[in-house]
Amino acid sequence: MIHLSSITKQYGNKVLYKNGSFQINPGEKIGLVGPNGAGKSTIFRIIVGEEGVDGGTISKSDKTVIGYFSQNIEEMGGKTALQEVISSAGKISELQKEIARLEARLSDPDLGEDEMVKVLEQYGDMQADFERLGGYDLESRAQEILTGLGIGPEDYNRPTESFSGGWKMRIALAKILLLNPDVLLMDEPTNHLDLESIVWLEEWLRQFKGSILMTSHDREFMNRLVHKIVEVAFQTITVYSGNYDYYEKEKAIRMEQLIAAAKRQEDMLAKEEEFIARFAARASHAAQVQSRVKKLEKIDRIEIPTEEKAIQFEWPVPPRGGDEVVKFENLTKIWKTDEGKEKLVFSKANGLIKRLDRVAVVGVNGAGKSTLLKIISGQTQASEGNMQLGASIELGYFSQNSLDVLDPNSTIVEEVHSHLPTAGMGQIRTLLGAFKFSGEEADKKISVLSGGEKSRVVLACILARPVNLLVLDEPTNHLDIVSREVLLDAVKNFPGTVIIVSHDRYFLREITTRVFEVDKNKVSIYDGSWDYYLDKSERLKKQAST
Repeated sequence: MIHLSSITKQYGNKVLYKNGSFQINPGEKIGLVGPNGAGKSTIFRIIVGEEGVDGGTISKSDKTVIGYFSQNIEEMGGKTALQEVISSAGKISELQKEIARLEARLSDPDLGEDEMVKVLEQYGDMQADFERLGGYDLESRAQEILTGLGIGPEDYNRPTESFSGGWKMRIALAKILLLNPDVLLMDEPTNHLDLESIVWLEEWLRQFKGSILMTSHDREFMNRLVHKIVEVAFQTITVYSGNYDYYEKEKAIRMEQLIAAAKRQEDMLAKEEEFIARFAARASHAAQVQSRVKKLEKIDRIEIPTEEKAIQFEWPVPPRGGDEVVKFENLTKIWKTDEGKEKLVFSKANGLIKRLDRVAVVGVNGAGKSTLLKIISGQTQASEGNMQLGASIELGYFSQNSLDVLDPNSTIVEEVHSHLPTAGMGQIRTLLGAFKFSGEEADKKISVLSGGEKSRVVLACILARPVNLLVLDEPTNHLDIVSREVLLDAVKNFPGTVIIVSHDRYFLREITTRVFEVDKNKVSIYDGSWDYYLDKSERLKKQAST
């Protein structure tokens, strides 16, 4: 379907890949992985023709319809959300206009009989195409996709310019899905989506008959969808048959084999070089020496990729807090809207969080998850009821707003040092190394960092303090899979209590011991793991519907 053969791509002196090859076959679902800056997004742009290659070929049929969802969305305006999505329907929209034009001609009283027959024939052909492409249920499909991505009926007719950047991303994603192309190219489709929308999108893509090539920081999303991995790293493109978990295991095995082969080659070269050095001056061995010199010149030396070393994060020893960490009774929160109206978030909520609990706070978008975390961390007050922290509780709080308090004029080292003034520079650099800021990376200015890099800086500042209660609101947003693994290991080894909101199911499955669900103005508590919560909540929904 789409073949990339022996492609080479470079920018100036920087080579992204040399002689790389892979193909997208009909119906395949492929994950595209690799470190930041390796050239993943460039692959997408090459496929859609936005960029060329410096060597090799790309072959694809002109008839292949490609839908490309990137993080760089076009400006939207002048249409409602529903109109914007429907406008992307490609050939269907063109057919709709042409059918309307033919209908106008057919209603012309001066149309001759021969011309009418010709127009009717065209009209019938176009209606058949329109029906085959799903034109008659276009609006209902657009509505279904928008609803699945969290934009409900009350917002279908809202002007696109009234939506925030994150919600515009959902509209842009809905446009690509409605197009229903032969090949979907998706660059981080789960960014800006909540858990419910991710689950809906996953199911939609599972049913999708076309091919998919996608990047994603969501490990579980990748595992559930893809059956092939294309890795872009160290100037090479490598193909693995399997999901992300398989790729990780197979990559480790291949690395071990490569290291063993490099060791064998090194031993062989040492012996040959020793022979050359010993007999180079002897005329009786001249032919043998020359033969071995030529042999060594022809050998391709095995190179071991210099991968980042994982630095184990070591927690500062926190104070021993009380066994009851957070307790709230009859907790009610009412927000005042911009129009002066009152909006009930939850009422009469009761809960107790104990030492070493790992509590996942879940609920649909806007249910009040972040509000509960803000009350616990003292960022806002409850409208009614009581919330108390236990004895000797030291709290560390992370939210997306935390990124705004970073000083853009400081370097990463300076910023972290300002939060940990008593720490030595060696200690700070070791800490930053654990969060993937090694060497010169740690001297970058805050102002040039990406959202993911800023998140890592804030997390490093919070996690390095001797706290015994972590309150984390979407800490995995913008983080790539490797950074999420660093954070996951840190949280697993944290010697205190954790309260977390996250849409990363893999992360939640690995750490959760209890779940607080915020839904329909109340807080329900599930005393068990993430899978226990999923199973029990599903059973309760079925009981409620019978």
